[in-house]
Amino acid sequence: MLNTARKMKPKQQKLPLKLKRQLAFSLFNGDALQLLKQIPSNSVHACITDPPYFIDTMGDEWTPELVNKRAKKADVVGSLPVGMKFDPQQGPRFQKFMAEISKEVFRVLKPGGFYIAFSQARLYHRLGIAVEDAGFEVRDMLGWTYEGQAKAFSQDHFVRKMKISDKQKAAIIENLGGRKTPQLKPMIEPMVLGQKPKTGTFVENWLEHETGLVDVTQSLDGKFPGNIMNVRKPTKTEKGEDNFHMTVKPVALIEHLIKLFTKEGQVVLDPFTGSGSHGVAALRSKRRFVGFEISQDYTKIARTRLEAEVM
Repeated sequence: MLNTARKMKPKQQKLPLKLKRQLAFSLFNGDALQLLKQIPSNSVHACITDPPYFIDTMGDEWTPELVNKRAKKADVVGSLPVGMKFDPQQGPRFQKFMAEISKEVFRVLKPGGFYIAFSQARLYHRLGIAVEDAGFEVRDMLGWTYEGQAKAFSQDHFVRKMKISDKQKAAIIENLGGRKTPQLKPMIEPMVLGQKPKTGTFVENWLEHETGLVDVTQSLDGKFPGNIMNVRKPTKTEKGEDNFHMTVKPVALIEHLIKLFTKEGQVVLDPFTGSGSHGVAALRSKRRFVGFEISQDYTKIARTRLEAEVM
């Protein structure tokens, strides 16, 4: 997911002192870290989120307008600039940011509760460290697989611009043998599966909190659920005509995760709601949803989608 981070300082919405059980969803526009601090400890059953990746040095300054402007200027395809040019500090910044978020997620989850966070493949290790350092037991790496679009670039055009003879250019191009930048076609997006340490045994924890165990009757293909989940990318119809979010996740994928790691009626949290796919999945799974989103535009899109589910 692109950055829905901080430093925009929107008008902060205050959470109710207790999550209202009668509400199907609660959606708040504001800073994720500050809103997380308002949630009571040990009150959420699971957190499933698609956090900001700090792509193209956007960091905490992210807005939908800024990402589009920089993307055009940097000549990017998808999320990576030509030649995979990226800021080497992207990883450390992402890890630091997610360490703060993960500490609060750890606090608000019930013992045994699951924390699932998506990541860009090359930043997965940073996210894993942040989650583990926050106190979670990293139980697994999950993978969403799909048919991606090749993003590697040929170097031939650079050679053709070199101030050498055509014969020399031809020789260099032949020597390159059609090789391209180190960008294999993206076909997987990893997720960290963290678990807050349980109280006592698995059975004792379940009896007290109804968390910590997985519903293995849930399957995408009729087989025992696996850690690799093949789900097609969402269509324009699924996202909605007015949804301009760049990294929308398929509702079917999130619904599968929710059913695996929670039970009906429980609270699912997403600190980076984006256009609301996680909330839609929660409502369709008969769970209660709490979401935060810093962009007012995305908050409006998410609210429209969520309200359509409860009408």
